[in-house]
Amino acid sequence: MSYPEKSRSNAWFLLPIFFGVIGGIIAFFILRQDDPKKARNCLYLGIVFMMIGIVLNILIAASMPGLDSGFDVNI
Repeated sequence: MSYPEKSRSNAWFLLPIFFGVIGGIIAFFILRQDDPKKARNCLYLGIVFMMIGIVLNILIAASMPGLDSGFDVNI
């Protein structure tokens, strides 16, 4: 069954920007019948932000100095 395409607000792009892939999935399921192109773009945006977050976490974790086993604490 084909649904007529309605133009939806660009504010839907804020959902994947703030909530990542979860927001993209939510926006996708809400928009998929009214505006399928915007729904796909929201999903892709959520995936891209998730990947950027993973890369940034890896870079930050790699730049942290290693922890000593003793932590210089005398018990």
